[in-house]
This record gives sequence, C-alpha cells and structure tokens, in this order.
Amino acid sequence: MDLADALASVRSALPLAPHLVFEALAYALGFLVYRRLRWLRGDVVDEERRWSLLVAVVFGAAIGSKLLHQLVDPGAFVAGLGDPLELLGGKTIVGALLGGWLAVELVKPRLGIERATGDLYALPLCVGIAVGRVGCFLTGLEDSTHGRATQLAWGLDFGDGVARHPVRLLEIAFVSGLGVWLLLRPPQREGAVFLTFLFAYFGFRFAIDFLKDTPRFGGLGTLQWASLAGAAGCAFLARRRALAARTALQELRP
Repeated sequence: MDLADALASVRSALPLAPHLVFEALAYALGFLVYRRLRWLRGDVVDEERRWSLLVAVVFGAAIGSKLLHQLVDPGAFVAGLGDPLELLGGKTIVGALLGGWLAVELVKPRLGIERATGDLYALPLCVGIAVGRVGCFLTGLEDSTHGRATQLAWGLDFGDGVARHPVRLLEIAFVSGLGVWLLLRPPQREGAVFLTFLFAYFGFRFAIDFLKDTPRFGGLGTLQWASLAGAAGCAFLARRRALAARTALQELRP
C-alpha cells in the first residue's frame, strides 16, 4: 500500500475530514495543556482579566489568520470574491499568531496589565500546531499546505504522481522538539519563553516556505514577509524588555 492509499484508508475511517478532526483535537489538547500549566505555575493576571485576554487572543487570531491567508495569493482572493465558501475557507498559523499577539498587546494597557502574559501559551501552541499539522498531512493535497516537487529521497507522493517535500512532517518534528526544549529549559525572565517560541517559529516558517509553491513578491512569499516582520517584532520587544530590566536593576543598586 502506497502513501496515497494509506491516507485514503485513514480518511475513510474518520467520521469527518481529517483536517476538521485534528484541528478540533489541537484546540482541545492545547487548552488542556494550558490549564495544566496554569495550575502548576500560576497566572500573572486575575480570572476576569485572563478571560478578557483569551477573548482578545481568539478574535485577533481569527482575523489575522483569515486576512493573511487571503493575502498569500491576491489573485486567487480577487477571483473568489463572488464565492462565499471560498472566502470562509482557509487559515494560516502565521497570521493567527501575529493577530493574536497584536490583539493582546493592544488590550493589555486597557486592562491595566504591564507584565508579560504569553509564557503559558508557548507549550500549548507547540502541541496545537503539531496535532493540527497531522490533520493537514492526512488531508493530502486538498488543503494546499504541501511542499513543492523534489527529487530528494524524502519526497512523498500524495497520489498525483509527484514526489514533494514533506514540509508538514518537518513542521510537526520542529514544533515538537521546540516544545520539549522550552519545557526543559531553566527558568527564564518573564515573557522570554513566549518570545523565544515566536521567534523560533517565525524563523522556521521563513525557511520552510522556500520548499512550498506560493506566489512570491521580491523573492519571498507573503507568509515569509510576515514571518520576517514577526521575528523583527520579537527581537525589538526582547531588547526593550532587557533594557527595562537593566534599568530597574540599576535603580535598585545603592
């Protein structure tokens, strides 16, 4: 049995499309990991403001995911303007991370929150992304997250006779390893875990998207430009926090 037949057998055994099944499972497992970490490590905000932040994350991620997905291929977006199903379909993790991150940073001053709040989200996001990409892999070519053609030995044929880079398996391996590394690292400055996760993931997506067929502008795809912007934002915020911590330390010295 080849890969295409194996994937077809898995899809027929599932009650729903693999993408839907594993996306729902990703949300559920990510939330369970988040709750466990919050119980073990505590939270930096109270219950009411924590739920306000979660609402901001959800709406920001949804908007960012949809908006950036439409910008990946502007031509296809314009062509699909008359098709509501086309407009409703499609999401991107890079857009969700950027949208959720931006929403929280905009909401925190209104809630009176000055501390970093993202560390508890890093490991759940690793779990969620890894599980969600399993659904993408099982879906095959239909969700358009597959790699471009390759003659390398690791190429996978999803049924169209073309061997492709296994980008989804690479992403599963990367975020799984990143999650383990973040979990085993010694304690870091508040906020450093989440920024490390974001910087690492944006860097990975910048690199791995060279192995995908996507419209390019200035030699890079839309998600690569967005990943560069996200990585730059992480570096800027990390430097600002480091300077603030150094200033606070100097003020404490006699």
